[in-house]
Amino acid sequence: MCGIAGIVSRGPQSGSGDAIVTMTQALAHRGPDGAGYWRLAGGEAGLCAAEELAAPAEILLGHRRLSIVDPEGGAEPMANEDGSVWVVFNGEIYNHLELRREL
Repeated sequence: MCGIAGIVSRGPQSGSGDAIVTMTQALAHRGPDGAGYWRLAGGEAGLCAAEELAAPAEILLGHRRLSIVDPEGGAEPMANEDGSVWVVFNGEIYNHLELRREL
């Protein structure tokens, strides 16, 4: 049971980085094995550490991880191959072994 959080605003909001960290920390009991953050600010997007979230952002994603199936991998938020699509989700891909063979 992982935990996810997100903030979307119409423009940069001061303090939104603190809010996503607080929201994600409140979910620590759902995912004690790790946390991850992603931010879009001023048209630039990327993964970041909690201490890098001080600047205003338009979109923030937070994730708390419970490592069961893949303890070394699977950190979120995660992106597609070119980084144009980012996602956080709560759940396991149950047919991941079949999908790995295909991909």
